[in-house]
Amino acid sequence: MKIRHRRVGVAAVTTATAGMVAATLATAPAAFASPAAPAAPAAPADHAAVASTLEHKLGSQSAGSYIEGGKLVVTVTDSDAARTVRAAGAVPKTVARGGDDLNRVMAALKRDATVPGTAWAVDPAANQVVLTMDSTVKGAKLARVKAAAAKHGAAVRTERVAGTFQKYTLGGEAIRTGGSRCSLGFNVRSGSTYYFVTAGHCTNIGSTWTDGSGRVLGTRYASSFPGNDYGVVRYTSTPADTRGAVSLYGSGTRDITGAGNPAVGQTVYRSGSTTGYRSGRVTALNQTVNYAEGSVSGLIRTTVCAEPGDSGGPLFAGSTALGLTSGGSGNCIWGGTTFFQPVTEVLNRYGLSVY
Repeated sequence: MKIRHRRVGVAAVTTATAGMVAATLATAPAAFASPAAPAAPAAPADHAAVASTLEHKLGSQSAGSYIEGGKLVVTVTDSDAARTVRAAGAVPKTVARGGDDLNRVMAALKRDATVPGTAWAVDPAANQVVLTMDSTVKGAKLARVKAAAAKHGAAVRTERVAGTFQKYTLGGEAIRTGGSRCSLGFNVRSGSTYYFVTAGHCTNIGSTWTDGSGRVLGTRYASSFPGNDYGVVRYTSTPADTRGAVSLYGSGTRDITGAGNPAVGQTVYRSGSTTGYRSGRVTALNQTVNYAEGSVSGLIRTTVCAEPGDSGGPLFAGSTALGLTSGGSGNCIWGGTTFFQPVTEVLNRYGLSVY
């Protein structure tokens, strides 16, 4: 495949990014690069749109939403908010803590628990902030994080994960700079100028990007990591094939025609050269992850597995682009957690659109 013509699969992070991945992970055997996800999209895209509309309308009267049993459930703190949710066709769930309450908790964790190996996000179904610690958080660091969590009682739930929060390396349909390899995420454009987006910790590494054969694809246009994890590469010449698609590794391709935001509980898909075509579920939005290289916020947390070689590539549902692979923990043998940079952020920042 010609990388510049296609929306590529997930590429592992090459340098410093926001994902959890076991330090001992190696490139997956070929047996695990075969398709493992069904080709059919799963979650209704309008759930995310309704959730986004209600989030702005309700403000602190809600602490998030999620999909359960095929229905959109929206947390509320009072009867007025519940009526608004019902009027939008969603299911209200009354909770004790509103959006402002949980945002204050996360702000306190940022102040007190920002050490490499920690991450946090709101679990709307539990009405809590989930504080995650990787295997490197121990000793004085562990004591500090536990003390920070204890200040907030039941508003914070802690959990441990195997592996460490670190970048991935290698790639989907490979893009290279120097000795590093990542994956192209989505082809995008602004007017008649064409670009592709990938992970920022990848574009931080070098300026000129090539395909697997060494042919120059383009040069770095923008890069943001840490804080965010996105990068933009401008094609050296206009791609001949401007269709743009995601490789489904043995199951054809998926044309991507737009971009949007997911909902908690939604089924999502990604592809990558190391682990093929995979699916999972969104478990949190606005996730903060702390790495040795710095913190990244606003990420999408999922149960989609990934391994080294899967960074920068696409997260999608149906024909809708959702995110760029940032990093994760575990592997595609026993599972894990993977984080994605929302693609809408970089598109809006630079006036880009998928095609």
